[in-house]
Amino acid sequence: MALLRGESVKFLLAAAASLALVAGGLGAGVAQAESAPGCSSTVQIGSTAYATFQGKSIASVKQFKGCGKNWGYIYVWESFRQRGLHYRLTAAVAVNPGPNATYKGGTDKGDDPVELWSGGTDTLSDCTAGYGVISLYQFDNYVAQTDKRC
Repeated sequence: MALLRGESVKFLLAAAASLALVAGGLGAGVAQAESAPGCSSTVQIGSTAYATFQGKSIASVKQFKGCGKNWGYIYVWESFRQRGLHYRLTAAVAVNPGPNATYKGGTDKGDDPVELWSGGTDTLSDCTAGYGVISLYQFDNYVAQTDKRC
């Protein structure tokens, strides 16, 4: 019986390790956001947009709604973070996206963050888009904006 318990423990450890590897791989390319700060019930609206650098996607930008607000979100892909370049993120909600857009809820953070949420905006009755910028030190700003949602 002790041998059976030992084999069971080995099986459970192997299963847990396999799950950890699979879960770890999920975050390699796409954002795994679930809820905005202070709002546990957000859902993505619209498409995901991608910021690119040197021909490769480096960040995902999304728009969420929840708790009576809209939220912008940017997530930097692990494959880019592993390059060791330094950057600053900006996340906002673009209102009336286009040449006359205004940006609400804007937040920004330096020191190479993995992700950033905008502040929640009272813009559910407006046409909006998620807006994100990754500013690479010694390079440029790389912008992505989701499709317009009205």
